[in-house]
Amino acid sequence: METAKRLCAAKPFASYFSGKIMEQHFALLDGFKIEIPSWGFADTGTRFGKFLQKAAAHTIDEKLEDAGLVNRLTGACPTVAVHVLWDFKDGESPSETAKIAQKYGVQIGSINPNLFQNQEYKFGSCTSSDETARQNATQHVLDSIEIGRATGSDLLSLWFADGTNYPGQDDIIARKKRLETALKTWHDAMSESMTMLVEYKPFEPAFYHTDIADWGMSAFLCQKTGPRAKVLVDTGHHLPGANIEHIVAFLIDEGLLGGFHFNDRKYADDDLTMGSIDPYAVFRIFHEIHNAAHRGADVSSIAYMIDQSHNLKPKLEAMTQTVCVAQELYLKAALVDREKLAHFQKERDITGAEETLKSAFWSDVSPILEAWRQSRGLPKNPLAALRESDEISRRERERNHVSSGGGYA
Repeated sequence: METAKRLCAAKPFASYFSGKIMEQHFALLDGFKIEIPSWGFADTGTRFGKFLQKAAAHTIDEKLEDAGLVNRLTGACPTVAVHVLWDFKDGESPSETAKIAQKYGVQIGSINPNLFQNQEYKFGSCTSSDETARQNATQHVLDSIEIGRATGSDLLSLWFADGTNYPGQDDIIARKKRLETALKTWHDAMSESMTMLVEYKPFEPAFYHTDIADWGMSAFLCQKTGPRAKVLVDTGHHLPGANIEHIVAFLIDEGLLGGFHFNDRKYADDDLTMGSIDPYAVFRIFHEIHNAAHRGADVSSIAYMIDQSHNLKPKLEAMTQTVCVAQELYLKAALVDREKLAHFQKERDITGAEETLKSAFWSDVSPILEAWRQSRGLPKNPLAALRESDEISRRERERNHVSSGGGYA
């Protein structure tokens, strides 16, 4: 607390924030951890092609090295999401991968099975009418759970490309029941400390129906599966006009929100940098989370994760920029005067209520962030520090791998 008081007194915003309030903000930032994905540092692309970057990571060692750098710059990314097919090769020990992560100052985070890339999943994975495909999918996730045990992960993150392209292609209810069976099998195989996150997506790659098309389907499946199954909200996986913060508030109130995959979009699942298109939307999501906490809900176990593939922006810059934006918007949402907001809501003063939110959104929180970073031994501006360093150019010189199409990450 003395650090917060001293830094507060040295800044021009001292008249607005007492030492106690600053300490509260510092505690919020200390507790806000956002997981970064290993595949966000690799050469990735769209369905049309892959665009290469000289500094991109090509091995799990290089991905974890990059993740460690982002964590050192931002102080907010202690865990790294890994993709089983892209990050763990046959014959390699997952525990050794965990040691590599430790070497770079991070830990293995969520385990992401791959149920969409192999040819056997052409007609679906665990929902397929092909029994062999279902068996292979089931075993792959069971193997992924074991990787989680070996690496110390407590999150199993599931996304399914399963669906159909044409009416009558398959029996929708039969596929639903196959999915229920698979989820229950995996849930019961997990350790007590592991949480299953079940993602949803309205379309792509399936264009007639997707087996988990929205948050309601995911929530019903989680309730049927078991207490450690929760909904994963990807902010890019919604139809135009969807009110994501409404979904978030509803899921928190029902105890079903497991976590997020943060990105941004203009039309559909674009995987753009978080907050690059609509930062106010992200602010409103964080507002509902802070609002729930204000009412006494336990939001401490919500998993904040980034799911972005930076095809054009430099990988390290884009990831660092994203984390900084997340910290900024999370802090802005914490500044909402909830007593004043409740008053305006009670009085049905719509303008007053809206302005209460907007005044927090437009607040300049950079002095608080800079003071917190200074007190934690972090660069005042992580993105500027990265751009001024030799880190990216060094990687360009040293990572002279030959890369081409094929594997996604």
